[in-house]
Amino acid sequence: MMGFDGYDMSAWMWVVMGVVMVIVIGALIALVIVAVRAVTGTRAGSFNALEMLKRRLAAGEITPDEYEKTRRILEG
Repeated sequence: MMGFDGYDMSAWMWVVMGVVMVIVIGALIALVIVAVRAVTGTRAGSFNALEMLKRRLAAGEITPDEYEKTRRILEG
């Protein structure tokens, strides 16, 4: 008899505790991720469209005419 004053935890209480623990730990992990992203500033994968355009021209993916036309559109 391992309960407190005769009250035992039934199986459904263990399930509820497990679900609550997963939610709390998930929320803490999400909070850490948001905090790290806020501190580091730019996110991985962000890019400058003009730099991408220059790389495509250098790689030969677009012609100089396409580059100029797109550059004018991007610079507005």
